[in-house]
Amino acid sequence: MVYVSSVAQVVREFTGGLDHFEVEAESVRALLTACDQRFPGLGKYVREHMAMAIDGVLYQEALGEHLRPDSEVVLIPKITGG
Repeated sequence: MVYVSSVAQVVREFTGGLDHFEVEAESVRALLTACDQRFPGLGKYVREHMAMAIDGVLYQEALGEHLRPDSEVVLIPKITGG
């Protein structure tokens, strides 16, 4: 099980107040699909607006990353600049 957490209020709006949960996923792509199945719209929102820290490494674009069964994924609002 992959452990997913976030302190972003918008994530809690999708999850009914949960700031962490677990999903079965072997890749970020599968994680986003699992998020959409469990919390409709969350995977799409994460894909478009969030960065991820996977096992302590920050990714602005993580779609192609693989996950271990015990990975920890933290959802973080994307860093933008101007």
